[in-house]
Amino acid sequence: MITRFIVSLLAVATIAARAEEPVPANTKKAIFAGGCFWCIQTPYDKAKGVVKTVVGYTGGSAEDATYEKVSSHRTKHREALEVTYDPAQISYEQLLDIFWRNIDPTQADGQFYDIGPNYIAAVYYGSDEEKKIAGNSKEKLGKSGKFSKSIVTEILPAMPFYAAEDYHQKYYLKKPADYEAYHAGSGREKFFEKTWNAEKKK
Repeated sequence: MITRFIVSLLAVATIAARAEEPVPANTKKAIFAGGCFWCIQTPYDKAKGVVKTVVGYTGGSAEDATYEKVSSHRTKHREALEVTYDPAQISYEQLLDIFWRNIDPTQADGQFYDIGPNYIAAVYYGSDEEKKIAGNSKEKLGKSGKFSKSIVTEILPAMPFYAAEDYHQKYYLKKPADYEAYHAGSGREKFFEKTWNAEKKK
């Protein structure tokens, strides 16, 4: 527990230091829906080349983009993450690799214990090139042998993205204990350990 706390503090310090760095001029944006947006934000914040992340909603209208409405499944939104990145440091394909390793791509009704249309995973492409890269990445994952079931994660055209309420932004920094409990309790950590553990030990 103490070790995890120290690691968490180091991560916070690293992210805070990066926040002070100047934003590169030629950045791009990518949008991913991976279930609970709290959980999908963390791995991207740790990735070199990612300049900024914002949790929010996509797939619906602006007036319906509130956590209360989205979480009660009354809108067409999905919880999502907008990633601003420097393509000179990290590629779109690498962003996809992070995405695949932080979701269950075989689950069609949500992500882990979070069930409902607002938790369904998807890659939102912003160009034909991104669509092609995402499709190839999904196909590669399907042939990797990591999963016994089919890869069902959708690849969809990008739609307007609406930032979530401020208290949701960087939730893992604002409420680290609550975040850790949720992340583990949702089934994510157990799934990742089972799926990718053997690779980590190589």
